[in-house]
Amino acid sequence: MKHSVIFSLGVGAVLTMTLPAAAQSQCASREAVVNQLAERFGESRQSIGMAQGDRVVETYASATSGTWTITVTLPDGRMWIIAAGQAWEKIDEAVALGEPA
Repeated sequence: MKHSVIFSLGVGAVLTMTLPAAAQSQCASREAVVNQLAERFGESRQSIGMAQGDRVVETYASATSGTWTITVTLPDGRMWIIAAGQAWEKIDEAVALGEPA
């Protein structure tokens, strides 16, 4: 119970910050972080990709609240919140090939 309260407070604090460096200190099991993002902010996974070192990068967001969170999951199952913010907008944009800079 103590750990879940501390975790909840930590996730809430991180999600109100805009600096990625401040958010890097928050880590928990992937299941715990995903559950908190869903329950507290209504966020669901919007994108996923692989990064160096077999790390999974995911973006969670809520169209309703406008909040978003970027996470990195390590191979051992620990998930880190690396950035969070507001004003999420889903954009399906085509690649702009050949346009002058």
